[in-house]
Amino acid sequence: MDIRQINDEYAVTGQIRIEDLEEIKAMGFKSIVCNRPDEEEPGQPRFADIAAKAEELGLEVKHVPVGRMGVDAQAVNGMVDALDEMPRPMLGYCRSGARSTAIYEKSQHLRG
Repeated sequence: MDIRQINDEYAVTGQIRIEDLEEIKAMGFKSIVCNRPDEEEPGQPRFADIAAKAEELGLEVKHVPVGRMGVDAQAVNGMVDALDEMPRPMLGYCRSGARSTAIYEKSQHLRG
């Protein structure tokens, strides 16, 4: 994992695996938001599988997918909700971390 810290409440990374979740928890993250649609590419772990293991470990999870059309208003609103409702620090992930960074930045305009 190549985790990039955005600020004290949020960091991003590329695609995570179920095997990464214990390390993510040990690093102090309290929640995870997935910004990647399922089945974007072959072999990608399904969100439901990651969510099941994360919840077993006591991590809160939310799926706010950002597809090929980019960050839209619905996704930004979903991200605002995630940030308002879920404990932090939060880890966002997508294929490379770029969408997770972009959606976080756009959500900050609405969060004030």
